Amino acid sequence: MKTKTLNFFEKVYEVAKQIPYGRVTSFGAIANFLGAAKSARMVGYALKGSVGKDVPAHRVVNRKGLLTGKHHFEGTNLMQQLLESEGVLVRDNQVQNLDEIFWDPSKEL
Repeated sequence: MKTKTLNFFEKVYEVAKQIPYGRVTSFGAIANFLGAAKSARMVGYALKGSVGKDVPAHRVVNRKGLLTGKHHFEGTNLMQQLLESEGVLVRDNQVQNLDEIFWDPSKEL
């Protein structure tokens, strides 16, 4: 893998590590913050590779609040369980109070 890609992945991890407990953000919000507006999918690839790096990837959902990355977590509903343990309301694989708990790194960092 190219160094530039690894640097991007590391930047994604650093942003994700700052998402507060009980809050969520989106792949696109992280990409925008990093100056790569069209790279939401690349943020997803980065988070897929974050296992064992102490990155709260469960706090990153798609722009509509859907748990699109849930199949990358061990266990049937681990992503949902992790979010619910932080007080996040999830129904039908979607965060219910997205507007209230959305964390935008461009505004927060």
